Amino acid sequence: MKIDNEQLVKKCLEKDPLAQKQLFDSFSRKMMGVCLRYSQDQEEAQDVLQMGFIKVFEKLHMYSSEGSLEGWIRKVIVNTALDNIRKNKKFNENIELDKVDFQLDNNSETGLDALSAKDLLKIIQEMPPGFRTVFNLYAIEGYSHKEIAEQLGVTVSTSKSQYSRAKVYLQKIIIEENIL
Repeated sequence: MKIDNEQLVKKCLEKDPLAQKQLFDSFSRKMMGVCLRYSQDQEEAQDVLQMGFIKVFEKLHMYSSEGSLEGWIRKVIVNTALDNIRKNKKFNENIELDKVDFQLDNNSETGLDALSAKDLLKIIQEMPPGFRTVFNLYAIEGYSHKEIAEQLGVTVSTSKSQYSRAKVYLQKIIIEENIL
């Protein structure tokens, strides 16, 4: 029997295992998609998802019911993914500007509409970690460069340059692999 989110949260806070399973089942598929965007492979994404839901259950008492439950869970999952990146020091492997030896004409069409979600996810997973993290936070999650800089402990200009380089990287891969 499905119950509304308010009742589900209440039962989870009471440590009801059936409610906890229902919460996980209701949101794990969408959150796995979030984890995949921040991870290099399925295994790492599953680890992040698991750690993220542990945090969801540990911090569920902090959910205020004012916003959407899904949005709150997504924020916990994204923060868990960022913690994982920081823990593994992957973000510090930024590519220096002089190592980015490709540039695309600004008039070229990227044809992102022609990409399947699966193709795009694969390309995002193959991005260098700094590019991938900033691209996800800015383009997909909607964080500002200031918020990204605060989250990652970098400057706003680093966030902007990582995003810019991520877009060029994405375009380069699409063209090189003839994905369009």
